[in-house]
Amino acid sequence: MCKDVVTEEDAFIMREDLRRLYEWAKNWKMLFNVDKCSVMHMGKGNRKFEYNIGGVTLRASEEERDLGVIMHSSAKPSRQCVEAAKRANRILGMIKRTIVSREQDVILRLYKSLVRPHLE
Repeated sequence: MCKDVVTEEDAFIMREDLRRLYEWAKNWKMLFNVDKCSVMHMGKGNRKFEYNIGGVTLRASEEERDLGVIMHSSAKPSRQCVEAAKRANRILGMIKRTIVSREQDVILRLYKSLVRPHLE
């Protein structure tokens, strides 16, 4: 769930939405693992309200990973880029250690199929 929360009234609406979501999940016996739930406060002027699900206060986090994408509260992609470069360098090292052939065609195919997708 993502929403601009500027005033105390907005925070109340968000808390009410979370309460209704929790009640729906409880009625359908699809409980949340509250330990895995968190709140990410984004923006400089954020008042950082507290939220809870089922009486448990949600922890605030600076960074979350979802479907392989790293999202930081600053909304800067730098961490995602660093991780992609690390992954690509590890694969390049593996290619260098394990492939005996140094023919340009072989190395180019390996690079295009194994390394480039991580950088794109």
